[in-house]
Amino acid sequence: QVQLVESGGGLVQAGGSLRLSCAASGRTFRRYAMGWFRQGPGKEREFVASTSWSGDTTFFAASVKGRFTISRDNTKNTVYLQMNSLKPEDTAVYYCAAGDYSGVAITLYAYWGQGTQVTVSS
Repeated sequence: QVQLVESGGGLVQAGGSLRLSCAASGRTFRRYAMGWFRQGPGKEREFVASTSWSGDTTFFAASVKGRFTISRDNTKNTVYLQMNSLKPEDTAVYYCAAGDYSGVAITLYAYWGQGTQVTVSS
């Protein structure tokens, strides 16, 4: 089992950047694929990005491709989401998740963090 804690959210102006971190407990972090999801006001939770256990394979939602990057440091049990050129529509609670396989489906991920709020002002 793994426990996840996100950090790094906040208020930023449109065009700005933020880096989210997700710290995982447990020695098995490197076994898991990791994903980032978000849930905006009145919206369903949606896929943002994912990375394989090694970090070699990544996927991005079309809405963030070219602006967001995902990376992981297995020595620090941490996965990151670098968000650049932020837009007001990126406003959401961002969640990290761990699962056996990386991909876009929420059902791939068994473990979830509590989320961190990202607000982008226009």
